[in-house]
Amino acid sequence: MEESIDKAVFEGFSDGLEADELSPVVLAYLGDSVYEMLVRLYVLSHGSKQPDRIHRHTTGLVNAASQARMFYAVEEMLTEEELHIYKRGRNASKLSYAKNQSVGDYRKATGFEALIGWLYLKKRYSRIEELVRRGISVISGV
Repeated sequence: MEESIDKAVFEGFSDGLEADELSPVVLAYLGDSVYEMLVRLYVLSHGSKQPDRIHRHTTGLVNAASQARMFYAVEEMLTEEELHIYKRGRNASKLSYAKNQSVGDYRKATGFEALIGWLYLKKRYSRIEELVRRGISVISGV
C-alpha cells in the first residue's frame, strides 16, 4: 500500500455489477475481501515476514472489533453518500454472527465492509486507500 492504488486487481471481473443495485450484504461480502487484501499488503510491507506473525497481525486488523474501530476512525471523513452506504450495511439483516464478536461490532464491521465494497465497484480506489490508511494508523497507533 505504499504506492497509490490507481487500478483494481482483476477490474474486468466486476464488469456488469452495479454498486447501487446490490444488497448491502453482497457489498459487504466484496468489501471484506478488498479490505483483507489491503491489510495483508500493509502487514507484509510493515514488518516481519514470518507466517505466524503475519497471520496474527492480519487477523488483529480484520476482525469485527477492529473493523468497528476502523469505522470510528474514519467516520468524520465520510460523505453523506458514504455514510448512507455504511448505514445500509450496518442495518442489513444477517442470518448469523461470529460467536466471539459482539453483535454491535459485527454490524458496524458489516457496514464498513459494505462501504469498501461499494467504493470498489464505483472504482473509487484512492478513496478506499485514504480511508484504510487513516483507519489503520488510528487503530494501530502509528
